[in-house]
Amino acid sequence: MSTTPLEDLFVNLKSENRAALIGYVPAGFPSKSECIEVIKAMVAGGVDAIEIGYPYSDPVMDGPIIQAAADQSLRGGTGASDVFAVLKATTDLGVPAVVMTYWNPIERYGLENFARDLHAAGGSGVITPDLTIEESGPWASAASAHGINRIFVVAPSTLGQRLSDVTEQCSGFVYAASLMGVTGTRTAVSAGAEALVARVRQVTNTPVSVGLGVSTREQAHEVAGYADGVIVGSAFIRLIQESASFAEGLLKVQELAAELADGVRR
Repeated sequence: MSTTPLEDLFVNLKSENRAALIGYVPAGFPSKSECIEVIKAMVAGGVDAIEIGYPYSDPVMDGPIIQAAADQSLRGGTGASDVFAVLKATTDLGVPAVVMTYWNPIERYGLENFARDLHAAGGSGVITPDLTIEESGPWASAASAHGINRIFVVAPSTLGQRLSDVTEQCSGFVYAASLMGVTGTRTAVSAGAEALVARVRQVTNTPVSVGLGVSTREQAHEVAGYADGVIVGSAFIRLIQESASFAEGLLKVQELAAELADGVRR
């Protein structure tokens, strides 16, 4: 069975003995066209893979920074076709990319259609934070049929057999949420993140990527010491939101990406 660009990335980086830096941005933020410029700035700074958010009006896992970005995207009229357009523009850069989406948009679009169009755009997989493995059978079939990775989220509260059951359903990587809570930048990465990764490693050989809270070179370096991937979203988005101009925001995004890339490569 053929591998996805995401799976290939983790194999290649393992030979380099370093973690992947994964950048997150919602499709359509700050606008449909500018979103692609943000991704290009991340990649120019050294981001290895991109996680594209499907903007959603009621995100259970997202903190205020990403919620505000998603709201702005939705006001701009971002829909499924725009998400796939951003995905295609990203993979055309030669960068592995996944979509993070709540379950409702996939269900509305149609499972087979979503998997087909994601694959057609060169996407490697889908992160589904609110889909339980008990309800994931039809999605597993659709994803497998189109050769895309299914990425589920585990948290510090995911214990014992449950951890084994969830990670067994993951491919590409396991998304380890570093703390019980929502996305956002923090002064320190949760102490529970390293313990969670260690527990995941006991039950699966699938790479583990840590998200929620990483925003500095030091934090990226710390997480890269025990995880296979470091996911950064809110820190990038906040730079765009708080900059005096979009051009200034892009420059800051590229600078932060370079700092974080240095952190994971050290």
